Amino acid sequence: MDEWLVLLITMAAAIAVVLTITVFRGRRHQDPSETPDVIEYMTMMVGVVYAIVLGLAIAGVWEARNTAQDTVRAEVQALHEISERVQVYAPAVRDQTRKDVDAYASYVVHKEWPVMLNDQKLTDEGERLLEKVRADVTSYQPRNDHEAQSYQPLLDQVGAADAARGARAGDSDDTMPGVVWFGLIAGALVAVGLIFALQIRRSPRELLLAGLYSALIAFLLFLIWDFNAPFGHEIADSSGPFTDMFPV
Repeated sequence: MDEWLVLLITMAAAIAVVLTITVFRGRRHQDPSETPDVIEYMTMMVGVVYAIVLGLAIAGVWEARNTAQDTVRAEVQALHEISERVQVYAPAVRDQTRKDVDAYASYVVHKEWPVMLNDQKLTDEGERLLEKVRADVTSYQPRNDHEAQSYQPLLDQVGAADAARGARAGDSDDTMPGVVWFGLIAGALVAVGLIFALQIRRSPRELLLAGLYSALIAFLLFLIWDFNAPFGHEIADSSGPFTDMFPV
């Protein structure tokens, strides 16, 4: 399901539930002046605390998403450097190395990325293809000083690609653990539920504020859910560096 459709359904459902309960309760003709002052104070404090928690959660998932994107860019840049620096090698070795780099990049995007998104792990085949690139570089015997000078930088780039791949494996898990999600959802229910403790009426202004408040909380929870997956929910969300740099 499209993420925007999920967002619209979530916000509409939150608004509908709050407004329905508010209108139903309004028929009981409760007097808002009967609300104790302590309830208003508690509502304010719960709202402030929950806002801080939401802010920390958003900052956490945002940082994790940026870190994951930096990891992908580092891996792609290392592979690109291998393809470029191998230019000084013999034509047969150069072409084979570039072919293997392209094969690895294509496999990562089309085969490994779906596994990473669904199972939060990388594949053995991807590791094997990267090892093949490493073997292309390490097995070559430089013929002259110029090739010898490029040998160690190539090895460094292979190591950088491997390190970035390992970091990508470590970043593939969801950012927020289940207990945090429990707290976020429970906090949302409490924050919205306290609206009714204030005995709001059915005036258009109060109904509008109640609906906007509920929609805002629903939107922020959706935002956390969307960024909770560091590499996104679709292949195109974070594989752009691979598709931009290699013919995959």
